[in-house]
Amino acid sequence: MLKIGVIGYGYWGPNLVRNFNEARGSVVTIVSDKSEKQLERVRSKYPTVQTTPDAQALVTSPDVDAVVIATPVSTHFPLAMMALQANKHVFVEKPMAASAAECQQLIAEAQARGLTLMVDHTFVYTGAVRKIAEIIQSGELGDLYYYDSTRVNLGLFQHDVNVIWDLAVHDLSILAYIHPHEPRAVSATGMSHVKGEPENIAFLTVYYDDTMLAHVNVNWLAPVKIRRTLIGGSKKMIVYDALDPAEGVKVYDKGITASHAEDVYKLMINYRSGDMYSPKIDVGEALMTEALHFIDCVTRKQTPLTDGTAGLHVVKILEAATRSMAARGAVVELS
Repeated sequence: MLKIGVIGYGYWGPNLVRNFNEARGSVVTIVSDKSEKQLERVRSKYPTVQTTPDAQALVTSPDVDAVVIATPVSTHFPLAMMALQANKHVFVEKPMAASAAECQQLIAEAQARGLTLMVDHTFVYTGAVRKIAEIIQSGELGDLYYYDSTRVNLGLFQHDVNVIWDLAVHDLSILAYIHPHEPRAVSATGMSHVKGEPENIAFLTVYYDDTMLAHVNVNWLAPVKIRRTLIGGSKKMIVYDALDPAEGVKVYDKGITASHAEDVYKLMINYRSGDMYSPKIDVGEALMTEALHFIDCVTRKQTPLTDGTAGLHVVKILEAATRSMAARGAVVELS
């Protein structure tokens, strides 16, 4: 039985505690949070779970085999490094760290000690995204043309990262999973409407060497919550609505074909409109799937799907997007 210590019981922490406590093969033994009010919530719901305001006490406890981190991004690196140096496996909330350099240090430390390092890219473990990846890999969509996502809502404002680091990170992890080609450059624009706070609205474009172009609209200041993605291919197209659990993925047999007329300088565009279907998707909780995967990787010494390298990939793009945004959308090449 893998003994889990969870640091952070704020927004996402309760979900992590619940899933790791219920998952087959693990049990939550200690929860740490700086807020006594939050620790009281833990004690009232999980009487057998120890609580402490001291994260170091949790990390060094013999009752902990793996540390789960759900704290502000700026604290991810010091907490994860402390856990790894205490020979504890680490599961860290997205994004993995505040810089690519920090990610690289965590990867090196985990590899040197033979420990599991996994990043909480939750959407990769949803039935919908896995079904989309399956459809793309089958060739049903043809060549990918675009990924166009709208991920907006009112709040939750973050104070240590901008909206790209908070929301676009989901799309970047999805893109890495469904289209495993390295992006070549990014461009981003954004604006802060709260003095002294990070940008709360942003538009991110990711460029690839092939026919693929990705665009992500993220916003903490929208009147409604929207989680909709359009994925276009040369043969078919997908509409993915993460807020529709029943028919979140729809595949459309729509597109165009281009052909030359008798006059070779005139291009004829023909439109194709066929059937639409909604494939059956696994509606199980993604976080439980993710927790079980982490437990399995630790016990079997396997590499997680969203390992440190996957976390580094996303953070590199986030850093480039931040530089681009500071330069009002200048294209930033990715190494």
